[in-house]
Amino acid sequence: MAEYDLTPVHVAPVHTRFRTIRTALPVPESLPIFEELKRSEPRSMLGQPPIVWHKAYGSTIEDRWGNRWIDWSSGVLIANAGHGRPEVVAALREALDRPLLATYVFVHEGRATLTRMLRELSPDPSNYQAFLLSTGSEATENCIKLAKTWALEKHGPDKKVFVSFQNAFHGRTLGAQLAGGNPRQKRWIGCPCTGFVQVPFPDGYKNPDTRFELFLESLAAQKVKPEAIAGVMAESYQGVGPDFLPVEYAQRLEAFCRKHDIVLIMDEVQAGFGRSGRMFTFQHYGITPDLIACGKGISSSLPLSAVIGRADIMGLYAPGSMTSTHSASPLAVAAAIANLEIIRKDGLVERAARLGEWFIPELRRIQGKYPRVLGCCQGKGLVGGIQAVKAGTTEPDPALAQRINVACFQKGLLMFAPVGVAGECIKIAPPLNIEEDALRESVQVFEEAVDQVMRVAP
Repeated sequence: MAEYDLTPVHVAPVHTRFRTIRTALPVPESLPIFEELKRSEPRSMLGQPPIVWHKAYGSTIEDRWGNRWIDWSSGVLIANAGHGRPEVVAALREALDRPLLATYVFVHEGRATLTRMLRELSPDPSNYQAFLLSTGSEATENCIKLAKTWALEKHGPDKKVFVSFQNAFHGRTLGAQLAGGNPRQKRWIGCPCTGFVQVPFPDGYKNPDTRFELFLESLAAQKVKPEAIAGVMAESYQGVGPDFLPVEYAQRLEAFCRKHDIVLIMDEVQAGFGRSGRMFTFQHYGITPDLIACGKGISSSLPLSAVIGRADIMGLYAPGSMTSTHSASPLAVAAAIANLEIIRKDGLVERAARLGEWFIPELRRIQGKYPRVLGCCQGKGLVGGIQAVKAGTTEPDPALAQRINVACFQKGLLMFAPVGVAGECIKIAPPLNIEEDALRESVQVFEEAVDQVMRVAP
């Protein structure tokens, strides 16, 4: 990921109902904050457009100097119900005023309420449970642990291989990165782990072969037999795209896992809670996973994650042997309960599906203006992505993606830094409660930014 230039640039002023740009960008007065961060924290944390957030509400981000952006990041797909929802703030204030700030794994009422709500969202509320954690990486790590434990307990030590997909991202901890599909992110590990293998993801662009037979062929080429596989984990959509599974492929994968008693895990950390127009994105495929990793949009605010899974798998560990210090933290739980109630009450899942019927075709129309360098556009609901590539190829062009990102930032439209194997994907994910007028205005701004960059492209 390339660093952003911190030299202030005078840009055209903007003043609409949803956007205000009134200073040079980055704001000159903000530079001491960035300088202090350079001294005080690792440079890995300075990878986003140079805005100092001061206030966030709905789909709007404000700094201290009077600038406002329409948010197309949702804080990296967190704020599904919108930023700063009054209902979430009220729930947190009630917990603060009580006060109840931390409980370890001692019981509080909110824990029972939230786990029930998550169980009721599962494929089979009578047979699924929920385990609360703090981060998406914790959730995917726990899924790996449970899948391998199930295989060990039910089938013995030879059933131990864990299968995931190339280009996958499941988090930044050891197990999550062993399961991840980007070799560059594993260099720090320093040694191969034969218990983890990756197969091609059938995205239809970077890998045009979407046959399920390729899954089987790839396993055979790596000398992995089905009876040796403990678990298979797939993002419900790969975040580097977003890239979705073909429906037939997903259904054949589920049948393969059922045939060989392989734990099927869907990573919904960024895909869940209405983002793609279904509560969980795996529902688009008509499949039933054994374990579901959740995070990000579960609270629209504070750090919280969860594993929702079959009770027989979730119950493998005795009391006290599968816990986390901040599991079911009262503040995060209060936020999540309020968030799930908002998603239901405001019909945000259905709203994302409806808005996506206009939004995704508009993104594809813009991509279609420059198909030699904007090679692919994917999306469902209110998540989309456009791949920037070297002209006439599928080779990533991260510099082009970042130029578009910066042009949007300067016009009052905020996205997080380009993602992907090389940082080539322009990822788009507004809050699900974004006003329709704001969504239409932001699409217009995005098109203006793309057109501007293409006019001056080398």
